[in-house]
Amino acid sequence: MIIGIAAVDRKGAIGKGGKLPWHYSADMKFFRETTTGHAVVMGRKTWLTLGKPLKNRLNIVLSRDPSIEPQESLLVLTDIDSVISLNNSLATDLFVIGGAQIYTAFLPHIDKWIITEVPLTVSGADTFMPEDYLKGFKAVDSKPLDEGLVVKFYERR
Repeated sequence: MIIGIAAVDRKGAIGKGGKLPWHYSADMKFFRETTTGHAVVMGRKTWLTLGKPLKNRLNIVLSRDPSIEPQESLLVLTDIDSVISLNNSLATDLFVIGGAQIYTAFLPHIDKWIITEVPLTVSGADTFMPEDYLKGFKAVDSKPLDEGLVVKFYERR
């Protein structure tokens, strides 16, 4: 299964200046608990902000940048078809973790969304979720986290 996971502000912002524009430990803990033991796919910019593979996950970077070298628990694939093909042989879920271009590229393939709603509007945000990314999905559950956050779960109709 391919699952999109993101934290978004009230206007759909997910980034500012190449970084997450907030820090909520409750969201970080939820993200870690949800994705541990699975595969995560990200773009080059997201990889550069992390700087190292996320622990206990198969990390996949979708990039044509030859300077990103594969390492333990890190694969570098150059096109979405390679990721989809790999996903078909995985025994785990594949989480799409960003950024905006990766969410857009995977939109037709995502089966579920897990969206943490951040209770603020980021001034000067420069990276947003794709427009209408939840079109064709229905909300099936929600879960409150600490710090005023709410996680909503969506499934494809």
